[in-house]
Amino acid sequence: MRYADANSKPSTCYMRDRKNLKKTTSTAKMKLGTSASQTLRTGIRLAVLISTALQGCGHFFFLRLRGKITTLERARWLHRWCAKAIDRLQIELQPEGAFPSRGLLVANHLGYLDIMVLSAMHPCVFVAKQEVRSWPLFGLMAKLSGTVFVDRARTTAAHSTNAEMSNALAQGAVVVLFPEGTSSDGSKVLPFRPALFDAATKAGANVVSAHISYDVADGSAANDVCYWGEMSFFPHLLRLLSRHQIRARVRFAAETRKFADRKLAARVTRETVASLAQMPALSTARASTTSLSRSLRQGRQ
Repeated sequence: MRYADANSKPSTCYMRDRKNLKKTTSTAKMKLGTSASQTLRTGIRLAVLISTALQGCGHFFFLRLRGKITTLERARWLHRWCAKAIDRLQIELQPEGAFPSRGLLVANHLGYLDIMVLSAMHPCVFVAKQEVRSWPLFGLMAKLSGTVFVDRARTTAAHSTNAEMSNALAQGAVVVLFPEGTSSDGSKVLPFRPALFDAATKAGANVVSAHISYDVADGSAANDVCYWGEMSFFPHLLRLLSRHQIRARVRFAAETRKFADRKLAARVTRETVASLAQMPALSTARASTTSLSRSLRQGRQ
C-alpha cells in the first residue's frame, strides 16, 4: 500500500472538494442569515402595523366622543393613519401626475395594499367587496373610514352602492373605484364592470384614471405584494412584510373626463388605465413629490 508523503502537496481533487465544501457551508450560512433577518423584519413590521392600526382606532373613538364624524372627516382620518403606516413600514411611494381633489378615481386593483397606498396619498372613500368587513382589525378600519361595501352576491346591490357613492361625491370626496371587481397579479388590466359608474355619470362627476404597480427588491411583486386568486390573507401579509423594499408607483391620467353613459365610462377608463400601464417609468414630477411629502408629513403629525 502506498502512503502519501507528509511533505507532499494535497491532490487536485482534495483541494477541489475542500473548496466546494467551503462554498456550500458559506451558502448555507448566508441562507440561514437571510432567513433569520426576514423573520425578524416580518415580526417587527407586523407589530408596527398592528400597533398603528390600534392607535388609529383609538384616535377614531376619541374623535367620535366629540360628535358625529362626517364622510370627509372619516376619509381624512384614514389618510392620516395610512400615511403613518406606509412611512413606518418604509414602503416607497412614487406618484406620477396629480391626485384628483374630488370626483371618481378609477384604478386597476392588485390587492389590499392599494388602499393603504392611495389613502396615504390623499383622503379617499373606497368602494370594496363585502368580504373586507370580516378581515381582522383592517375590516374595522374600513368600516370606520366610511368604506362603501358591495355585496356582489346580490344582483340588486349596485343600486344601494351607487346611492352611497353619490352621497360621498356630493360631499366633495374622492371616491375610489376598482371596477375590475377583483384583484389580479398585475400582468394585465381586467375588463371593467360598468354598473358602479352610475353614481358618477348621474352626478356629472369628474372621472380620473390611474394605474397602480409595485416593484420588490428581493422578491416577486405578483406573488409577494399582489393579493389575488386563492391566496390566504394572513400568510400573504407575512410574506409581504418580509420583503426588504417595496415601491408603489401610481400613474394618474392627465385628463379629467365626464361621462353620460356608464358603459362608455367603463370602456374609456379601462383603455386609459391600460395605456398608463404601458408607459415607461418616469421620474416623479416635482409637484407630485412636493405634494406627497407635505401629505405624509401631515399624516405623521
